[in-house]
Amino acid sequence: MKFLMKRNVLMILLLAVVFQLRAEVKMPALFANNAILQQKSEVGMWGWADAKATVEVTPSWNNKTYTVKADKDGKWKLQLETPEAGGPFEIKISDGTELVLENILIGEVWLCTGQSNMEMPMKGFPGQPVVGSNMDILKSTNDQIRLITVPRSSQTVAQDNFDAKWKEADPAAVRNFSATGYYFGRLLQEMLGVPVGLIEVSYGGSCIQAWMSPKTSVSFEDKQVPAPGDSIPVVNRTPTVLFNGMLNPVIGYGIAGCIWYQGETNYIEPDRYEELFPTMVAEWRSLWGIGDFPFYYCQIAPFDYSVFTPKEYHEKYNSAYLRDAQRKAEAKIPNSGMAVLMDIGEKTSIHPMHKQEGGERLALWALAKTYGFRDFAYKSPSYNAFEVKGSQLIVSFNDASNGLTTYGKELTGFEIAGEDKVFYPAEVFLRSKSVVLSSPRVEKPVAVRYAFDDFTVGTLYGTNGLPVSSFRSDDW
Repeated sequence: MKFLMKRNVLMILLLAVVFQLRAEVKMPALFANNAILQQKSEVGMWGWADAKATVEVTPSWNNKTYTVKADKDGKWKLQLETPEAGGPFEIKISDGTELVLENILIGEVWLCTGQSNMEMPMKGFPGQPVVGSNMDILKSTNDQIRLITVPRSSQTVAQDNFDAKWKEADPAAVRNFSATGYYFGRLLQEMLGVPVGLIEVSYGGSCIQAWMSPKTSVSFEDKQVPAPGDSIPVVNRTPTVLFNGMLNPVIGYGIAGCIWYQGETNYIEPDRYEELFPTMVAEWRSLWGIGDFPFYYCQIAPFDYSVFTPKEYHEKYNSAYLRDAQRKAEAKIPNSGMAVLMDIGEKTSIHPMHKQEGGERLALWALAKTYGFRDFAYKSPSYNAFEVKGSQLIVSFNDASNGLTTYGKELTGFEIAGEDKVFYPAEVFLRSKSVVLSSPRVEKPVAVRYAFDDFTVGTLYGTNGLPVSSFRSDDW
């Protein structure tokens, strides 16, 4: 009798161990309580289970069961049909043992990507504030805005998950979230009246090459691309490492579009940036496989980069050339738009404290181009062309239907040059929709530049309140 009892106890313990060893379905951080899924789409959902296990996914919005078989490594992926914005919903996921995701909303999901000016949280960096953020943090509670931040991670091998949680907007969550991203999402949620999800993927000081895949980076970097297991010379400025560590885990998640604030680290290579930036965007769109999703970005703000650059190289490394590369990118990147920040740069801080302007200017692009809002301005006036009349040079602009203004300030920053390619400050006469320039030192002008310095304060706006980008007509 004692032997039988011992054997039965042993069998029960063995069964318990076997049951515990069975791999319960596991989901990545993106698919968890409080998440937001992109509305009216077929969104990817994936996870892990036992090898060859059958996984069933049943969302409560349609009670339809989707079935998929895990591969030999236990990975599985399927597509879910999502309804119009709403919720909260549940999603039941089972491979024999059920997992339930709760408080799921359907709405608009945006990536918030880039370097430190995207990463800069609402609370600011130490000694570097975000203007007005304290009151905005206080008033931020809104369960229709959900936030998740991918932690910093520099890797030589592509990762498939990260450690973070979706959070409903409230002071505790918002104070640590990207200020640019939050102001973007807040205005979207207010105007659209639907849930908005924001996924922050940013790393301060990162170069654009770090956000590109090994396959694409090789065509630009060759031997600088680290192989799996190699040491990483600079964690945020080595090609591919942030793509592997931070972007790869979110590729394929259903999104409406992406916002981007980066370029400061690449200020010494504007010519390469002209090629790198459109290539990166094209790669991301290809990997997501949902077409040319909207891609809106901030032009870097003016700043005195001479603190990073030896004096003899200051003209060579004038960051206005990088701003110009970003200006030109609008024509090279389909379904894109650039938020101009010429009026909020700071000479001694690379992180402008006026983050609301940047975030909301990005939101204006999205509201107009992505969501079809009309009868308001979302584009900054932009350089069109010039004509020469005698010793005068007359500059015309696009997207200035209601004219240009300085809001009562002196119009500065224009320079003109003759065939000797030497630029001189111009005397300026502002017409309603054009600018007339001249200089006693330039008899026959052939080129114009505006606000083409590392640090400058843009003084020319459209009457819509949006500043004109720095620009140059030459390619010298």
